[in-house]
Order: sequence, then structure tokens, then C-alpha cells
Amino acid sequence: MKRNILFTLLLGVVLVLAACSGDNTNQQSESGSQEESSPASQIDITASNFEFDQGEYTVNAGEEIKVTLTNAEGMHGIAIDGLDVSIEGEGEATFTPDELGEYTIYCNIPCGQGHDEMISTLVVQ
Repeated sequence: MKRNILFTLLLGVVLVLAACSGDNTNQQSESGSQEESSPASQIDITASNFEFDQGEYTVNAGEEIKVTLTNAEGMHGIAIDGLDVSIEGEGEATFTPDELGEYTIYCNIPCGQGHDEMISTLVVQ
């Protein structure tokens, strides 16, 4: 009897852990058929506690951009206002910026005391 209960609990833990690790798949496939095409430019952003790996990223207007977010430390996301880009946790998004200018990239997941200072700039030229 105890052996069956222990086996059932162990199986439940394994299923829960397997479900948690599958979360990135949904976020990466959100861009649908655009993933199949090859973007003209790619931005790889690495987030750690309260900072991104670069203060500024530059892309060309009118080109398809693929942005990929990786969390090196902590749980972070990104949003870029004016470009309708949002990634929560690790993942990717594809977009085409049409207007020249500077856009703020910021963490969209509350991550602690330094969260408000976790910003970078996207320059569209």
C-alpha cells in the first residue's frame, strides 16, 4: 500500500516537472509562420538581474527583425513600446519597424528593486 502511494506521488512530481519545462515552446511558436522565413536582422538580448547585456541595439527601418530573449540570471521579459513587441520569460518575436527613431526596451516582469532601471534602447535607422 505504501509502495503504491509513493509511486503515485513520484509519478505526479515527474509529470509536474515535465509540464513546467515545456513552457518555452509556446512562447517561441507565437510568431507562427513568420518563424519559417529568415529575418534580415537578429537581436539577441541577454537579461540578468536588473540589466540587459547592451545599452543600445541598432536595426534598419523596413527590415524584418527577430529578437530573442535569454535569461542568464533571474526571470525577465521585454517589451518595446510603439513596436508591439512583448516577450515574457525566454522566447522570441519577429517584427518590422517602419519609423525611424529610438524606442525603449524594458523588462515587463517585476523582478526586484532594480526593475525600474532595467532599460535599453532600440535605435531604428
